[in-house]
Amino acid sequence: MPDNVIQLKAMLDHCCMCPRDCCVDRTAGQLGACQTGITASVSSAMRHFGEESVLVGSGGSGTIFFSRCNLHCVFCQNHDISQRSSGRACSPEQIAAQALELAQAGCENINFVTPTHVSHAVAEAIIIARTKGLTVPTVYNCGGYESVATLELLEGLIDIYMPDFKYAWADAGLKYSGVKDYPRFATEALREMYRQRGPLQTDNQGIATKGVLIRHLVMPNDIAQSENVIEIVAQNAPGSAINIMAQYRPAYRAGEFPELMDYPSDKIISSLRSAASSAGLECL
Repeated sequence: MPDNVIQLKAMLDHCCMCPRDCCVDRTAGQLGACQTGITASVSSAMRHFGEESVLVGSGGSGTIFFSRCNLHCVFCQNHDISQRSSGRACSPEQIAAQALELAQAGCENINFVTPTHVSHAVAEAIIIARTKGLTVPTVYNCGGYESVATLELLEGLIDIYMPDFKYAWADAGLKYSGVKDYPRFATEALREMYRQRGPLQTDNQGIATKGVLIRHLVMPNDIAQSENVIEIVAQNAPGSAINIMAQYRPAYRAGEFPELMDYPSDKIISSLRSAASSAGLECL
């Protein structure tokens, strides 16, 4: 077994795979914030045409959705997956088989969605799949709350990093996603991702091959401090691609927070996209 997989698995007995540092022994059945043991649970594996155009192309993005998450966002639109054990347990060999099947179906990439808490399984699955002929890019589609130590062990296995950058304000991360110091950890993670892969690159068909693509969901009432998010991204991942997302809608537990029941205006979305472009980012 490759040394990086061994090291990732070693994190599980005193879990420090993400910045939560729950320190539970997942190998002994103890559960931390992600409520996941040593085995990854896959909610679905399918061709997906709803991702960014640079990922979709003509074949779609081969998405493998993992159950559970290291974040507990109260407005999560995928809460039925991220906050529940809705899938089936899959070994790295089974995940690799799913990746190969999606690639053989014509998918442009293999898109691991919410992989943070099962990075050990993702790493091993990629290695297995590549030995069996996987050649399409791999995508690490995460919430941005990542450990640099974990990311370092994924170097060479991930072609495209696609993190969210949710908040520039630590209090918002704690209140709405249940984690401390979100901006600090997200910034450190982004810097490491950018070190590994640099700005997003595409082939002659406009399909992403490697690099960093950041997502930022614009929140109502500037809860995320979006202009500051753009500034942080521009400083730490210059020239990167960013998707300023207008898809916010109240979901899951948003009704418990009156400030989350609004919608960001089209004018604000347009202004933030202009700000991202002015900051030297490629606004998708």
